[in-house]
Amino acid sequence: MPTILMIMGWRLFFYSNEGNETVHVHCRKGDKECKYWLDTEMFDLEEAYSYNMTSSNKREIKKIIFEHFEYIDEQWREFQRRKGQ
Repeated sequence: MPTILMIMGWRLFFYSNEGNETVHVHCRKGDKECKYWLDTEMFDLEEAYSYNMTSSNKREIKKIIFEHFEYIDEQWREFQRRKGQ
């Protein structure tokens, strides 16, 4: 479970056992957790799931993801490359 970012109490990370899923990021802060798919062609997000998340929490984490969108994508690709070795 490599952590790629820690911001405002949010931990953004990947799981190493998710097979061939497309680019996405898991996020956790306390008892709140969510997963977002990244559409790298359209610079967009889609919520895969959320747990214990308020509307405010969702706005906050989406803003963080958008601000670090390219970095998350780069880290995803690097993680997949290393995993495939």
